[in-house]
Amino acid sequence: MRLSLRLAYLFIYNLLQFCGHTWILANMTARFLTFGRDSLADTFFSMGVVMSLCQLLSILELFHIADGIEKGRLLPRFVQVMERNLLLFTVIILLEEIQSKPVVCMQFFLWNILDLLRYPNELLCVMSTPSFGLLWMRYTLWIPIYLVSVVTEAMTIYEALLYIESDPQPTPLAAPVSVHSSFASVLKAYLPLLVVGASVSVWQLLKERRLQLDRLQRKSKRK
Repeated sequence: MRLSLRLAYLFIYNLLQFCGHTWILANMTARFLTFGRDSLADTFFSMGVVMSLCQLLSILELFHIADGIEKGRLLPRFVQVMERNLLLFTVIILLEEIQSKPVVCMQFFLWNILDLLRYPNELLCVMSTPSFGLLWMRYTLWIPIYLVSVVTEAMTIYEALLYIESDPQPTPLAAPVSVHSSFASVLKAYLPLLVVGASVSVWQLLKERRLQLDRLQRKSKRK
C-alpha cells in the first residue's frame, strides 16, 4: 500500500510538472506567433508565476532521490535545480529591468524544452512502461540543450551585471550602494561556479545515460 501511494504521488507530481511546462511552452509559442518579437519583452510577466511555481516544486525532486522513491543521481539534479532557482529568484525576479530582456524569454524556452524531454519519460518509468525512444531523447538531446541553457544563464547574469554596474542602486529595495556592489561581486563569483557545476552535471549525466540505455536494452533482449 505504501509503495502504491508513493507511485501515485510520483505520477501526480510528474504529471503536474508536465502540464505546467506544456502550458508555458504552448503559451509562449502562441504569443510569439501572434505578436512576433513584441511578445519577448513581456514573457516573464505572462509566464513568470507558473514558471516560478514549477521551479519551486522541482526542489521536491531532491527529496525524492534522497528518500529513494525516485531513481537518479543526486548531484546533477541538485546542480540543475539550484542553478535555476538561484537565477530565477535572485536575479530575474529581483531585477525588474532584466525581466523584459529577450534572453529571459530564451531562458524560459530552453528550460521548458528540457523539462518536456524529461517528465514524459519519468511518467512512463513510474508506470513501468519505459520507452527506448523517449529515454534516448531524454539523455541524448537533453545534454546539448542543457549546455545551451547554461550559456543563456551566463548571458542573463552578464545582463544583470551590466545593469547593476550602470546604476548605483538598481534594485527596488532601499539598500546601500555597498550591498549592490557585493551583489555584483557574488554574481561574478557565481559565473565560474556555474561552469564547474555544468561540467560536473554533464559528466554525471553521460554516465547515467550509458547506464540507463544499457539497462533498457538488456530488458528488451530478455523479452
